[in-house]
Amino acid sequence: MGADTEDHMEVEDHKEVKVEAVPESRLVYDGFSPDYLRIYYGRLFPYAEMYKWLSYGHDGKHPGCDASIMGRREFSFTLEHDIYIRYLSFHDVSEMEATIKSKCPHKIDIGALYNVEPAKRTAYAGGSDRVFAPVERELVFDIDMTDYDDIRTCCSGADICLKCWPLMNIAIKILDTVLREDFGFEHLLWVYSGRRGVHCWVCDARARRLSNEARSAITRYLTLYKGNENTTKKVSLTGPALHPALSRAYEICRTYFEEHILPNQELLNSEGHFEKVLELVPDESVRAQMRDRWQDNRRASVAKDGISASRWKQLKQALESKKVTPSVRRSLEEIIFSYTYPRIDIEVSKHMNHLLKAPFCIHPKTGRVCVPIDPQDCDNFDPTNVPTLAQVHSYLSPQNTM
Repeated sequence: MGADTEDHMEVEDHKEVKVEAVPESRLVYDGFSPDYLRIYYGRLFPYAEMYKWLSYGHDGKHPGCDASIMGRREFSFTLEHDIYIRYLSFHDVSEMEATIKSKCPHKIDIGALYNVEPAKRTAYAGGSDRVFAPVERELVFDIDMTDYDDIRTCCSGADICLKCWPLMNIAIKILDTVLREDFGFEHLLWVYSGRRGVHCWVCDARARRLSNEARSAITRYLTLYKGNENTTKKVSLTGPALHPALSRAYEICRTYFEEHILPNQELLNSEGHFEKVLELVPDESVRAQMRDRWQDNRRASVAKDGISASRWKQLKQALESKKVTPSVRRSLEEIIFSYTYPRIDIEVSKHMNHLLKAPFCIHPKTGRVCVPIDPQDCDNFDPTNVPTLAQVHSYLSPQNTM
């Protein structure tokens, strides 16, 4: 499932269902409150811009446009008390604005464009020849920090900090480059999920019309890290040289690995950490050599923040030696890719009808705005500095207005 998926009760259309009361701690978090949210929807949410984006020029104002586009786009709301409403759609921006203000959703998800209005889908169910089906949908990607928990030593779960966030910058740079240079897409929107990851919306007309099979093929092209918690080796490289796309990505990964991931996560500082790295070296003699050397110099005078860098230099020298086999030399690249290459939520990308959180939502767990990220300047993006709903409300307070 996509990032920040939670348990909830699903309610179709506009019906509202009474559910068991949810503890107050589930409803009001630091930086978030329903009252602030109503003000945000009333004064700041970009309705016109959102409508213009999702209609792709079919706004009903120009000859030849399809005025039914927005009416066939699915939205879903997660309301207070985890009430979930699917198959919503809006005929115009006024209806969208009025509904959002009325329902005050804690979360808004955007789905596919269907062949008929989502509210009329029941007429296309059953034994008839008519089928309710998606016909367009942006190609989307979801990268979640929790998928890197086997790497992170600074945080785990939904927590993030500036030591582990470079993993998201790597994903943004690699995916943005591949999608533009290898597939020729031009209109990409990167968005902070509001909590622990990033989303990418590929909006080119060609991307929106891709079949599920084509989406799966693109996702496979972008997938290098494979396996599960029971698989020690997650990256296996074949052939005498890297594929051009991997060769390009490797330069990004290597730089980030050596300058950020290795020191920030202290990957070689302790035996518990460096053993995970050594497991990826397919030569017991090299592993034993490094293990003995690092255990012997545990009390050396190297500063703590330089231990990993010093040991990595030693491991690189051993793996690049002419005395080792090509497969052992190749493990150097495999280690770097294992610790840095983007880990995509495959299910989000390969199905046209998958829902994804809308930009400019407020994340109810953090209160932070799901703001766009400039992929060309992502190194300067600080998720801990993204404004919260409470901060936005404070800015809108009368004492802060001129």
